[in-house]
Amino acid sequence: MIRRLLVANRGEIAVRIARACRELEIESVAVYSDADAGAPHVLSADRAVRIGPAPAVESYLSIPKILDAARSAGADAVHPGYGFLSENAAFARACADAGLVFVGPPPSAIERMGSKIEARRLAAAAGVPVVPGETPQDQSDAGVRAAIERIGLPALIKASAGGGGKGMRAIHEASAIDEAIQAARREATAAFGDGTLYAERLVEHARHVEVQVFGDADGRVLHLFERDCSTQRRHQKVIEESPSPAVAPALRERMTRAAVAAAAAAGYRNAGTIEFLVDGSHFFFLEMNTRLQVEHPVTEEVTGLDLVRAQLLVAAGEPLPWRQSEIVQRGHAIEARVYAEDPSRGFLPQAGRLSTYREPRWPGVRVDSGAAEGAEVTIYYDPMIAKVIATAETRDLAIAKLTAALREFTIEGVQTNIEFVLSVLESPVFRRGELDTGFLDRDGAALEQPRLNPPKPRRPQSAIRSPQYTASYDPWSGGASAPAAPRSAPPPTRRRSGSESASALTAPMPATVLKVHVKPGDAVRKGDTIVLLEAMKMELPLRAPADATVAAVHTRDGERVQADAVLVELQ
Repeated sequence: MIRRLLVANRGEIAVRIARACRELEIESVAVYSDADAGAPHVLSADRAVRIGPAPAVESYLSIPKILDAARSAGADAVHPGYGFLSENAAFARACADAGLVFVGPPPSAIERMGSKIEARRLAAAAGVPVVPGETPQDQSDAGVRAAIERIGLPALIKASAGGGGKGMRAIHEASAIDEAIQAARREATAAFGDGTLYAERLVEHARHVEVQVFGDADGRVLHLFERDCSTQRRHQKVIEESPSPAVAPALRERMTRAAVAAAAAAGYRNAGTIEFLVDGSHFFFLEMNTRLQVEHPVTEEVTGLDLVRAQLLVAAGEPLPWRQSEIVQRGHAIEARVYAEDPSRGFLPQAGRLSTYREPRWPGVRVDSGAAEGAEVTIYYDPMIAKVIATAETRDLAIAKLTAALREFTIEGVQTNIEFVLSVLESPVFRRGELDTGFLDRDGAALEQPRLNPPKPRRPQSAIRSPQYTASYDPWSGGASAPAAPRSAPPPTRRRSGSESASALTAPMPATVLKVHVKPGDAVRKGDTIVLLEAMKMELPLRAPADATVAAVHTRDGERVQADAVLVELQ
């Protein structure tokens, strides 16, 4: 059995893994960057090791630093969580070479299913229909563009090395291809340390349904039914549920059988997910995530099984603790992700100290979180604060329970998306379950606005503000865009004193300047990207609010800027 486990991650998943370790009497070791010293995940472990500065590439994405931490702590195993290095075959191999048990699939399975070409080949050989697409050998911008042109529009560019919507762009027009390629590559490199891109045909008006699979060293592969992740905004999941309201028993049987076949063909071991697009009674293989998923709690709630515990047992060489016939779905579970972001301003990520943090306490409601009162939401990592999961006998009851719990979730110090999630849960389309992956992108604009008469929680979310960022925003300009958006709201602007014809583009939050697109004297048109920022693993393009001339540039590529800093002056 594993004696001491190093958790190579942070936030709520690190807390979740530490809890499973306590139940199995395994010592847990947390790692932390300078930005996370004293964070809840550090306090939840038996011991902790510093791994470097705040930027992920210098800490959580550094294989040598993670391995050094494991050696110094005397760990005999490593759990990668999700994100960061979780789907990095080189990391899994480095762990094995260092004599560490890697809690996940073997490196060969990560490589097979991490390669979009190989994954599609294996799926097709297992009899699973696939979406047209390819990973071009030529990874230059021209090579990726050629692949998109062969596939045809509309298309998706995706990060080959990871998931979670990072490094993903939808393309509907040929004129947007080059910018989308460059943006997706930058985002993929920042999130996963790998800028390899994959292109596939965009299947519109389909649902996103995934099947949880699990394999062990004896070659047994099981499924734990499906999760519906169709409620997503620009490829970022917002709400997940199980079972899917759109999957009938016959379709469920076909999909789960196909998922098991695909995982078995890859020689898969440990927890993984086979993702499908579902269009009516038809389904298509998208990809396999060779890791635990963010939304795994909904599967745990409807099956009554502990996936992290099973991960640790299988990694230690034990057989799966269940038989397929013993795994059944009971009731309905639904999960909402609570983010530090401002929906009314283009879902701009927020950072700051959680001055008040009160989780809801309801029967049948679970909260997975790496946050605590007084903790910081930093600019360096994903802005997710918590996941709230409600379970009940029926979907309607689960939605009602989740809605009530979210109204009781009190967070102050940063703005959150709770009001937006409540609007989604209360929308007729969602209540009927008649949605697809484009639901929020089509209808979300109305849901993004603050509700006129929202039911009041103990401390109204409508009263919460993030003081360090609101001053730089012109509420009439609509705010900066969220990262995956091919088109944005105009950028934040601020009038210069003494001149009615001049304005300044300001940083909406602390960020890194990825690229300055202009120089003094340049003429720009309304909507042109002036400066591209990166913060909290997201790209934030600042665009010209009107036709203008660049009067002055006060920043440069690679510079760290503070909130409200004047970056470019326009005349």
